[in-house]
Amino acid sequence: MPGYLLHLGATVTCMHAGQALPVVTDPHVFVGGQPIVTQTSIYTITGCALAGSSSPPCATAQWVTAATRVMAGGIPVLLQDSQAVCTPTGTGLIIVSTQGHVRGT
Repeated sequence: MPGYLLHLGATVTCMHAGQALPVVTDPHVFVGGQPIVTQTSIYTITGCALAGSSSPPCATAQWVTAATRVMAGGIPVLLQDSQAVCTPTGTGLIIVSTQGHVRGT
């Protein structure tokens, strides 16, 4: 299914409202003036609402789905419908917003 490409400026959170940011972006492909993100980039999470509770908070996330036809440097790019799994909670990420010009499948 087509979706907009994720880029550094996309708003991504864990299921508990923690902010998720990519560790690495693609240095060669930009949309909206910001680098895109590929499937191999781990996201770090800060501000997870589970912090301070008896459950450990979301710390990182790894993407398990990405584009099937669009690659950057031979690696699938992330789309607005890509799915990730957070560590150590096993929950997902929520893509709140991203750029609205470039789509991929």
